[in-house]
Amino acid sequence: MSDHQEIQQKLIDWQEEQSSYLDQIKGLIQDLGVPEDLKIICYFASSFQLAHQEDRENYGIGSFHVQNVGNKALTNPHIGLKITANIDFQFSGKYLYQNSKQTRMLSNAWERINEPSDKNEIWLRPTQQQTIEPGETLTFTNFQIKWIPTDKYSGTIQGFTYGNELPNGVNALNQINLNGSVADRQQEGNQHEKK
Repeated sequence: MSDHQEIQQKLIDWQEEQSSYLDQIKGLIQDLGVPEDLKIICYFASSFQLAHQEDRENYGIGSFHVQNVGNKALTNPHIGLKITANIDFQFSGKYLYQNSKQTRMLSNAWERINEPSDKNEIWLRPTQQQTIEPGETLTFTNFQIKWIPTDKYSGTIQGFTYGNELPNGVNALNQINLNGSVADRQQEGNQHEKK
């Protein structure tokens, strides 16, 4: 056997030995039984333009993020947004209705799965994504909230995430709280005169 053939045989033997070691290590890791955990966090990010004047429109733009920080996928995710307020908030976003005849699918669109007439709860599911894999984030982007205050106003938007593995849901880490009052124009004018 030549030196070249000897070296080739040693390389083959070494690769087989290395492969055997890797198989043993994989088996030991599986024996450890690392559990598959589903860990979902969800949260709001938002920005608001507030005008504390009567009959001036206030608005906000927000996103609701659902992040899988575990090592197991969440299937059939859907979200719930609950609005409680003493004023009529107008909520809109990039979503379709269940029986919509819209033929083209919007990218990153969501489908509203509860009654459109319900202004206090909005239930949505993504139209193009049925799972949230470990490390992935699913986002309901750029929803809008508008209202025209006439006096004091307050409102809260809470978020929840559900899926096949989360039938009881997960609460969002934060919520959107809005509180304010309309400035009295006469009182505001008196303050400017005193300065």
